[in-house]
Amino acid sequence: MIECDKKNNWHEFLEFMQKRMNATEFENWLAPIHVLQITPDEVVLEVPNIFVREYLLENYKEALLNFFPACKGEPCIDFIVKEEKKKKALQPFPKIPQKSTPLFNPSYTFENYIEGPSNQFIKSAAMGVANRPGKSFNPLFIHGGVGLGKTHLLHSIGHYVQKNHKKLKMKCITTEAFINELVDHLRNKSVDKMKRFYRTLDILLVDDIQFLQNRLNFEEEFCNTFESLIHQNHQIVITSDKPPSQLKLSERMIARMEWGLVANVVTPDLETRVAILQDKAEKKGLQLTSDIAFFIAEHIYNNVRQIEGAINRLSAYCKLMNMELTVDIVENILAHLLQKSVDKKITVDDILKCISQIFEVRVTEIRGSSRHKNIAFARQVAMYLAKELVSESLIKIASNFGGKTHSTLLHAWKKIKKELPENDVLFRKLKMAKRQLGA
Repeated sequence: MIECDKKNNWHEFLEFMQKRMNATEFENWLAPIHVLQITPDEVVLEVPNIFVREYLLENYKEALLNFFPACKGEPCIDFIVKEEKKKKALQPFPKIPQKSTPLFNPSYTFENYIEGPSNQFIKSAAMGVANRPGKSFNPLFIHGGVGLGKTHLLHSIGHYVQKNHKKLKMKCITTEAFINELVDHLRNKSVDKMKRFYRTLDILLVDDIQFLQNRLNFEEEFCNTFESLIHQNHQIVITSDKPPSQLKLSERMIARMEWGLVANVVTPDLETRVAILQDKAEKKGLQLTSDIAFFIAEHIYNNVRQIEGAINRLSAYCKLMNMELTVDIVENILAHLLQKSVDKKITVDDILKCISQIFEVRVTEIRGSSRHKNIAFARQVAMYLAKELVSESLIKIASNFGGKTHSTLLHAWKKIKKELPENDVLFRKLKMAKRQLGA
């Protein structure tokens, strides 16, 4: 017999954990566990498999100690693995199809991916993989911030392979879906079937690998699948919000992901953002003047998805209000999306970071002595802004540029000031830089 007050401990534990984990985790790990017996000295729990027992002790030991007695610092819990019961004819576990039929976003194709200087390399790499799976870059690891087009490239590869390599067996899956699928197979004692399916794929596309962090058991299974496919020269493409070296994964997993090509998707430059805006507006039947396109691109610069959201909002407004857009109207409609910097004292370091992003050169290169055209020009623009915005002596400002003299700084300032009225692109980039700096 289970003592009533003791049994309540388990219900209280479940209520406590339900508030501290998402619904999927709760259903996967805690809901299947049943209390068989509770005595003053021991708790007997029935778990569907050994994997659940190990996961429970590894992740929720501290919480268990708060609700149940302890023996030598460990919860006094005895686990009984549930014996396999006869299958009920309610709903058999679905079999994995022999041929994968991945679904891809119809808009995420190479043709719809706007190419610019900032993303030309990564698009070329993705197209190379799609053309010759397993023979170009394997694995291809794509990383970058939110809304910069990682999933777009992943689905573009999928679309191309479906169209041009119809015989290849392919799977496109998010990391979260992979984890949930593994849990389901563990629960139904069909892990071997899942392993056979994944390890016979010709192409595996995995989105958001960062969700594999701190999940050692799942990571091990993914790593084994990864190695099996790589050794067969079968293509793997992975996306992440960080490069492999910054992920909290095992050294073994990180090393595997760095075997091939690691490519970064960066924030599109101003001209590319304008091109993206105009392309998406055209598809929505929305007419944007050059001034409006540049205004939006200058104010929304970190996230391509926000650009698409802005176009959708403007399109809806024009259809509902039957009005033509102006810069003032756009500023009012998109007020919640436009990015503004907080007022603060501007430093040379702030300027260097800002110019580094806009001109796509490293801060160390701007501070250095390279005479490469792009780097030298970015350095002069940074010097111009520093003289304009930083309230320090010219000598002190110049010292921040690798020990340059104040006369070098003055020369750069005069050059940029003279060129500004005649260079519209430079004018817009400086305007964007000042806005980011809050000047």
